[in-house]
Amino acid sequence: MPVAECGICSKEFYVKPSWIKYGGGKYCSRNCGDLARRKGKVIKCFICNKEVYKQLKDLKNSKSKNYFCGKKCSLKWSASLHTGEDSPNWRGGKSSYKNILSRDNVKKACVLCGKDDLKILSVHHLDQNRYNNNVKNLIWMCHNCHFLVHHYDSEKQRLLKFYDR
Repeated sequence: MPVAECGICSKEFYVKPSWIKYGGGKYCSRNCGDLARRKGKVIKCFICNKEVYKQLKDLKNSKSKNYFCGKKCSLKWSASLHTGEDSPNWRGGKSSYKNILSRDNVKKACVLCGKDDLKILSVHHLDQNRYNNNVKNLIWMCHNCHFLVHHYDSEKQRLLKFYDR
């Protein structure tokens, strides 16, 4: 059997004569053959400078022309674009409702169901005026109860009865 040199890694390997006859036998393995067919580029991640291969379609379709090694770096860059005044949730720079209640040492638990997991707690304005940030107007509610109070009159009445006591 004839010996050939791999076009990618320069390793010598044995080739069947029929492969050479039909234009094959150029690469020592499928891995090297796959590497030879790549048309894209190796570029540096915009965030961490790690080198990563990107296909031509990814290079052409990028709107920002910033390329990333993975989702983590992509989200880090995206989050940096949407902070402060650039955020769709920006409310004029007022302090967070959660900070106001936390500073006043109000018990961190939903007033209706009693759940105390900080991940699901939000702040509700009793008079539904988000600019009235008086501590007496703010209460802790879990996301579920908060939704119910805003969308169902019976739940709103239940909350008001609770605060009339």
